[in-house]
Amino acid sequence: MKRCFGFGILILLCAAPALWAQDSDHAEVGVFADYFRLSNTSPQENFVGLGGRAAFNLHPSIQLEAEMAYDFKRNYTQTFHNGAADELVTSQVRTLHGFFGPKFQTGSGPVRLFVTGKVGFENFSFTNSNATTGFTNSVGLSTGTTRFAVYPGGGIEAFAGPIGIRAEVGDDVYFLNGAHNNLRISLGPQFRF
Repeated sequence: MKRCFGFGILILLCAAPALWAQDSDHAEVGVFADYFRLSNTSPQENFVGLGGRAAFNLHPSIQLEAEMAYDFKRNYTQTFHNGAADELVTSQVRTLHGFFGPKFQTGSGPVRLFVTGKVGFENFSFTNSNATTGFTNSVGLSTGTTRFAVYPGGGIEAFAGPIGIRAEVGDDVYFLNGAHNNLRISLGPQFRF
């Protein structure tokens, strides 16, 4: 009996990697670089930060996804007579984005196109703290101003096995005395399992 039980466990351990590789499309996690163009200011302000997302499949072509990004750098562009120069500096204005909603994708192959529609919030705060401390203080949403937001977007994912890359562009719309449309772009690695 013990030999049969041990033999059964050995077969299961040998078969598990093959089963996992065949059906490795139930969930995804990823990190990304985030570009956010705050368009209701004059001149427009460009913010850069980092974020993360997690999703799980409801159906092979539908995922439920949550994401959060923190923008702590600001892009300044100066134009000179011989060209333009960009510079990223730590900004006193910080934005925290949090969204949740469905993602509709084309199939489950190595390259996927997708569209998404999410709801969430935008938190704008002012701080002189470093990025880590500023993020920790912002997550509680007790500082700055927090506004309801919606995010329609779309993009492409390309996978080589469980590892891939995702590019996304969308309209980050927050509401403060009306709707404010803002360009948001993200790019980063994605892992599915």
